[in-house]
Amino acid sequence: MRHAKSDWSAPSLPDHDRALNARGRTAARALGDWMRARGYHPDLALCSTALRTRQTLAGLELDVATRYERQLYNAEPATILSVIKSVQGANCVLVVAHNPGIAWLAQHIVKSRPAHPRFDDYPTGATLVSDFAAPAWSDLTEKSGTVVDFTVPKDL
Repeated sequence: MRHAKSDWSAPSLPDHDRALNARGRTAARALGDWMRARGYHPDLALCSTALRTRQTLAGLELDVATRYERQLYNAEPATILSVIKSVQGANCVLVVAHNPGIAWLAQHIVKSRPAHPRFDDYPTGATLVSDFAAPAWSDLTEKSGTVVDFTVPKDL
C-alpha cells in the first residue's frame, strides 16, 4: 500500500514529517473498510516511519502487530523487498510505504499486472493484494506473486 494523500500546505516542513490531508484521512478509513469487507486481515504491518505512512496505517483501523521501519522511508524496491524477506512467523503482511519504490515493487513482484488503469502510476492509497506460493517470506522473488485484488481510493 502506498500511503494516502499527504498535506503540502507547509512546504518548509521536512518531508518525513508531512501529515495526511483531509482527503488522505478519508481515504485511509475507506481503504481499511475495504480491507475488512473483503476479509484482508494482515497479522503484521511493516510501515515506514514517516508521519503520513503512520497516519495511513492508523486510519485503516486494523488490529495488527506493527514494525515501524526507518529503512522503508522513500526506500528503493530492493530495500522494501529485503524488509519483507526478513519477516518470520506471519502469514499475511501489509507494507505501507512510498513511491516510487512501492510502485516498482508492486509492478515487479507479480506474475501479471491487474487490468486496473491506475496500477502503473500507483497513486496515493494504491493497494495491491497478492498471494505468494513461497514457503517463507525469505523466498520471495520478482514475478512470484499472483494478484488477488487491487484498488485505489477513488474506486471506493
